[in-house]
Amino acid sequence: MVDTAFLRQLEGFALTTAEIIYRLPDHQMLLQSYIWQDYDIAPRFPKLIDFLDFWEANLDGPLYRVRVAHRGLISPTEFNFVRGELRLH
Repeated sequence: MVDTAFLRQLEGFALTTAEIIYRLPDHQMLLQSYIWQDYDIAPRFPKLIDFLDFWEANLDGPLYRVRVAHRGLISPTEFNFVRGELRLH
C-alpha cells in the first residue's frame, strides 16, 4: 500500500505550514495563533486559500496575519553539483 502523502508529493504537492494570527472575537486587542498544515502547491496554495475563505465566511475571529512556509519558497530551484571530495579526520 502506497502512502497518500508520497503520492501527493509526486503530483507536486509539498507540506505547507501557515501561522495564522487572528483577533479574538470578544477582545479585538488580543491576538491568537493557529497553526495549519497540509500538502499544497506553491505559489498559488489552493488548499490554504480555501481554508482561509472558509475561516472568513464561518468564524468570528478576523484574520490579522498569515505567514506561510513551503519548500518551494525556501529551497533553491536549481542545484549545481561540484566535483570534488572533502575528508574530515
